[in-house]
Amino acid sequence: MNGFTVLMYHEIILARQFKQLKNLGIKVRSGYSDKLPELLFCYQAEFKKQMQYLFENGYNVIGIEDLIDFYYRGKDLPEKAVLLTFDDLYKSIYQNAFPILKKYNFSAVGFVVKDWIFNEKQPESENYSVCLSKEEVEEMGVVFNYANHSTSLHKRIDGKSAFQMATKELLIKDLNKCAKIVDYGDVFAYPFGLYIKDNVKWLKELDFKLAFTSKPGKNTSKNNPLELNRNAVPFNFDLDKFKELLV
Repeated sequence: MNGFTVLMYHEIILARQFKQLKNLGIKVRSGYSDKLPELLFCYQAEFKKQMQYLFENGYNVIGIEDLIDFYYRGKDLPEKAVLLTFDDLYKSIYQNAFPILKKYNFSAVGFVVKDWIFNEKQPESENYSVCLSKEEVEEMGVVFNYANHSTSLHKRIDGKSAFQMATKELLIKDLNKCAKIVDYGDVFAYPFGLYIKDNVKWLKELDFKLAFTSKPGKNTSKNNPLELNRNAVPFNFDLDKFKELLV
């Protein structure tokens, strides 16, 4: 039975850059304030080892179109299929992951929050996770395909996400706006991995092809393509643990 693993990254940082006590949160165009948990950071040294391992051990890095073919056109996936995904699009992805992906000729998916992307390049910051600019996002297009992560519904409200609390009308309007600026407007990642049954139903009614959770596990043809599993590659993760994600 064909199956595949989805890996989820957020920030790819240099070890010397990470000082949790100085982490003041995110800096995005909309001004929304939040803080990435330590779990969602990954050291570049570890990321290098992970990508090298995939390359040297015959893993096939696939793309969105391969999954659409798999779920909707009956096509097989290659053995040892892996999808690389990056949420929110922070500057560290451009600086520390993009060159490594290019080196191995790996494709990747970037989930874009439309209102978070800056119109102009922003300075680096040791204290904030700074989002990319339109120009930087465009430059990474030689490696990345971009998909929908909402326009402005990636917010926490009393322990829930704005996305899962949105009315159907608001959700449709929001997703349609983001769809206009990405390669795959009908491919989605649930903000914070949070959603309700109605969200899945509405995405299906809108003819969304794929949607990704943050629930760990491998995917097969039996998975609902609108509730696909995704494995976070957590902070300070050694190579042996990384290998276990791929089994």
